[in-house]
Amino acid sequence: MKRTRIAAALLAALLLQAGVLLGEYLVAVYPLWQGEEIRLQTRPVDPRSLFRGNYARLRYDISELPVAAFGPDRPRLRPGELVYVTLKPDLNGIARFAAVSLRKPDQGLFLRGRVSGERRPAGANVHVRFGIEAWFAPQERALQLERELRAGAVAVIRVGSGGRAALERLELASR
Repeated sequence: MKRTRIAAALLAALLLQAGVLLGEYLVAVYPLWQGEEIRLQTRPVDPRSLFRGNYARLRYDISELPVAAFGPDRPRLRPGELVYVTLKPDLNGIARFAAVSLRKPDQGLFLRGRVSGERRPAGANVHVRFGIEAWFAPQERALQLERELRAGAVAVIRVGSGGRAALERLELASR
């Protein structure tokens, strides 16, 4: 009887852990399956990390927002604060900044991001992270990718209904 209870408790703990892992995976890939495709102009930052491996760090025009764009929400901005950046496509199909808010928009195309904890002087731009700032590549490809990204690239992003984004692919200008 006691062994049966222990076995049942262990099985329940194992299933709970597997369920949490599966849930995290599904949240991460959901935008790739169901999300709307948008295109963002990218700027490379650095191709490698000793801890994370070879990757290209990407920045977007929407990653640096003027403090004034936050309007009355400005005093409430803190590191880690959720923000919603509304986007509008330009004539070339590249998504551009339209507005930013601390409240989720009821409609339209928007990305959910977090205010970065980076220190900035008063009046400087606010740095926002969207979870699409890294593109991983095999070791032999990382340096070549950095050079190609400097020539220009467009990131193809999938955006879920809640504003969560997933980086689908990079379209390099050199190709």
